Amino acid sequence: MTAFDPETADIAQRARRLRELVAHHDRLYHELDAPEIPDADYDVLVRELRALEEAHPELGEPDSPSTGVGGAPSESFAPVVHRQPMMSLDNAMDAEELRAWGQRVIRGLGAQAEAPGAVQYVCELKIDGLAMSLRYERGRLVQAATRGDGRVGEDVTAQVAAIADVPKHLAPGDSSPEVVEVRGEIYLPLDAFRRLRAAKVAENERRVAEGRRPDPVPVNPRNAGAGSLRQKDPRVTAERGLSLWCYQLGEVEGGPSLASHGATLDWIASLGLPVNPQVRSFASLDEVLGFCAHWQAHRHDLPYDIDGVVVKVDDLAQRARLGFTSRAPRWAIAFKFPPEERATRLLDIQVSIGRTGRATPFAVLQPVFVGGSTVSMATLHNQDQVRVKDVRPGDVVIVRKAGDVIPEVVGPVLSERPQDCPAWEFPQTCPCPLESTLVRAEGEADTRCIEPECPFQRDQRIIWWASRSAMDIEGLGERTVFALADQGLVADPADLYGLTVEQVLRLEGFGQVSATNLVRAIDASRRRPLPKVLTALGVKHLGPAASEALAVAFGSVDAIAAASPEALAAVDGVGPVIANTVAAWFASPSHRDLIERLRAAGVDLADVSGLRPAADEPQVLAGRAVVVTGTLAGFSREEAEAAIKRGGGTSPGSVSKKTFAVVVGAEPGASKVTKAEALGVPMLDEAGFLQLLATGELPA
Repeated sequence: MTAFDPETADIAQRARRLRELVAHHDRLYHELDAPEIPDADYDVLVRELRALEEAHPELGEPDSPSTGVGGAPSESFAPVVHRQPMMSLDNAMDAEELRAWGQRVIRGLGAQAEAPGAVQYVCELKIDGLAMSLRYERGRLVQAATRGDGRVGEDVTAQVAAIADVPKHLAPGDSSPEVVEVRGEIYLPLDAFRRLRAAKVAENERRVAEGRRPDPVPVNPRNAGAGSLRQKDPRVTAERGLSLWCYQLGEVEGGPSLASHGATLDWIASLGLPVNPQVRSFASLDEVLGFCAHWQAHRHDLPYDIDGVVVKVDDLAQRARLGFTSRAPRWAIAFKFPPEERATRLLDIQVSIGRTGRATPFAVLQPVFVGGSTVSMATLHNQDQVRVKDVRPGDVVIVRKAGDVIPEVVGPVLSERPQDCPAWEFPQTCPCPLESTLVRAEGEADTRCIEPECPFQRDQRIIWWASRSAMDIEGLGERTVFALADQGLVADPADLYGLTVEQVLRLEGFGQVSATNLVRAIDASRRRPLPKVLTALGVKHLGPAASEALAVAFGSVDAIAAASPEALAAVDGVGPVIANTVAAWFASPSHRDLIERLRAAGVDLADVSGLRPAADEPQVLAGRAVVVTGTLAGFSREEAEAAIKRGGGTSPGSVSKKTFAVVVGAEPGASKVTKAEALGVPMLDEAGFLQLLATGELPA
């Protein structure tokens, strides 16, 4: 046991007093909006407390108020296994789908639920933030974790503890529960987002003035908030102004007996946790839809972003009877707001060049807030679409953005068209420094740059190679590819595999850890399965489905390269168009050279493991179509479809009368679920899916 040290005792007493003072002034400033000392005096208290805690680590406390404005940087985010899974929600995109959910609820509860008012609903605003689990033990915050995949999240305790609105201790009551786990949403208020964005814009102006590339500007509070939370240094998180709304309980030990969701929210609030005030109870879905319509119209009146309304069954006993699917409760649904449209000025029409040389026109817009983000560019698809829509620089145009879909220009407001506004003409030369001629082949809608040395195509080919749909190289995004190309370090995908940590360290923004991680991620991609490699090559028309079909049929890049167009076209799902482009691609000397360099770099060009059934693997799903919708805990979408195919079945993308079963994971497509119900197609959770794969039979 350490001997008593009077000097340390005096320091400990001072540290305790400083914590009391800082906590007191935090409450006055953040909760009561009534600060009683100037900011400079408050900063002196915080600096003194931090200095004491850094000089005497034995005096530090995890819930010290010094973490409200910072803390020591964390080296990594440790995994946290949720004691109770953090569920996702199914979605309803319109009134019809919401009513269909309501009918499923009534059917699940039985005849007693059919009487008017037998089911009470609670509506909450769907906060556009980051789902979070906060665990308190004996009233003290001990852990905060992101949802992650629902079973395992990230430990962000230090970051969440740095958020001023998150209580470090629960409000005292008659008894303090042993454990209270509360689920909520961490979000970035709009004012904080605007400040963050303005600061980044000002920083970028300085970067450009110094001849450096500007950094990405945060475009919406959701992404900016998530990025702020995942800062390694909690002090950065503290500066961003994040906040919290709580909406659900997880694990509870020693809490009161609760009969309804409304009572649950009241109890959460009584503990001192923030609960959104816009919570309402209704006895019918008509009233629920009225609430949804109100907030759809007034969503921008709030100081934070929402993207819908969450509707829940209020009675907890009814919830227990309804239960869950594999990862979503049957007693709750998210009503998503429809796409938004806004009018703005079309400043210019420019052309971008993709990895295959495709020249895509895009609109340069006067920035407009639409669909949850500020949009300054939107797709115009191709030359014909520009002509059909008759949009011209100078027009006022209608812009549509639906969720995460790329914004598009719908059409012009002709009454606002300026006089003498000429029609836009597609350029004849590539915008790259080579200024090569753009060509539109007869019968095609796309115009292309056919210059193989075009630097725009070069960069996009590498970006595509690293993308999630292709070789999935984590950390190799657009900015890094541009930087590598500018340094002359990469000219094609094969060059990636010769990169060293020392070379990556020459890029701005890379340190030893991040450079090492990037080189390791590139190395790991050498072992991707053959369909990924084929997709990554960027052959025109060759997507993931056809790549998998070719991989199964031929087994290696070499066999595909040696095959005739007729042999390629004979593969189910390929056809003559894809076959001809694949054969032409492999006939190119430069492409053959790329393949040889990839081989020399150790990229596996013949991995078909898991694609072909073993000789003795039973074909229990032969002739059966099984549709997968939503996210499964034990399978990626690709793994689930591959498992179906190994069993002899098919996995189409839509539900029809021929569908044998629909596997429903978290956040499924509501239209698929609704259609399956209408057609009487069996729907399975993940456990039922596993049984189907093993036996070919539906669960009893």
